[in-house]
Amino acid sequence: MGDTLKELMIEMGKKAKASSRELAKLNTSIKNEVLREVAKKLREKKEELKEINAKDVNLALAQGYNKAFIDRLTLTDKVIEAMAKGLEDVALLPDPVGEIVKMWRRPNGLLVGKMRIPLGVIAIIYESRPNVTIDAAGLCFKSGNAVILRGGKEAINSNLALAEIFRETLKEKGLSPDALQVVPTTDRKAMEYLLELEEYIDLVIPRGGEGLIRFVTEKSKIPVIKHYKGVCHVYVDNEADLEKAIKIAVNAKCQRPGVCNAMETLLVHKDIAPKFLPRVAEEYQKYGVEIRGCPETLKYIPWAKPAKEEDYGYEFLDLILAVKVVSSLEEAINHIREYGSNHTEAIVTENYSKAMQFLTEVDASLVLVNASTRFNDGGELGLGAEIGISTTKLHAYGPMGLEELTTTKFIALGDGQIRT
Repeated sequence: MGDTLKELMIEMGKKAKASSRELAKLNTSIKNEVLREVAKKLREKKEELKEINAKDVNLALAQGYNKAFIDRLTLTDKVIEAMAKGLEDVALLPDPVGEIVKMWRRPNGLLVGKMRIPLGVIAIIYESRPNVTIDAAGLCFKSGNAVILRGGKEAINSNLALAEIFRETLKEKGLSPDALQVVPTTDRKAMEYLLELEEYIDLVIPRGGEGLIRFVTEKSKIPVIKHYKGVCHVYVDNEADLEKAIKIAVNAKCQRPGVCNAMETLLVHKDIAPKFLPRVAEEYQKYGVEIRGCPETLKYIPWAKPAKEEDYGYEFLDLILAVKVVSSLEEAINHIREYGSNHTEAIVTENYSKAMQFLTEVDASLVLVNASTRFNDGGELGLGAEIGISTTKLHAYGPMGLEELTTTKFIALGDGQIRT
């Protein structure tokens, strides 16, 4: 069985490599036609997709998965529409492939430049979100990359059904369906074999919990784009607008607590804490948020639980929030440096100088002023769908859209120049 599985992965790698050469030279209008057709079919097959997805959801419920996990797994009308709209948005975006990024002329008249090209073949390993199947396929296709998808065992039926819609459309347009392949088995060994295919795969992007990402990073012979966790902070400055601060702090924690850009720690300046904390706590109670606070926090939120050291820097992915009162902007920045994960950080302040200091000194893939951490998302930042959020800096930092799925090569235009 092991040899057969390994052979299957090698064969998938070969097919992906072959199809990537076709994709690299594909006309933009054809790419956009495919994306719009897949979006149309997603809407047409909505009920069928929900029925297939229900098998995965019911099995996960029977196995006792938590509410946040079930939320990520479920294909609702809203999620299916978001997938379709995401593809249409990607179709509207400029095609990065072939773009000349910049050019300069050398003293000998040689014109030197850089051109965007696809990465080649991308393997994406993800957990319970079947919408990743479509988001990843759409972005990889538009950016000229073949993709091999390995979803979690909990979403296998949903992933295969979604991929088949895309593959069917590729065939109808006379293109190779091997531009998108889904690993058809839930055997973990298949993933290990996939991560050895450095001859065929150019980049691996894992999406999921810290355990999955560390496993992929340790096993892969291929470069990996990763973020281990999203420990995101909102700092409420003493010069914050109180109403803005409450709205932002509630949205960042409660709008969707089980995702990587949800706030996990709220930092509050000591001067504003007496006014701000009781009011925001009242809002949190409506959502059932459990607050774990420092001793100063407990003065203003008597029902909060005392925070332990390990609560700071922990990714709860739930309606649990660590709160700490700080004495200054500098203390807030130092706390983020110690406990943050380079994912998303926000400040609420009406002071321009403090906002600029926070933007400059805080190291994260997205730093915001007077806005919720929930905006660290490809669609929200205008990239269309995204393939994941990188906190590794090489070769991308933040949400990975079309441009981040390309690299550049040097080009040179001459008129008979030779080196002397």
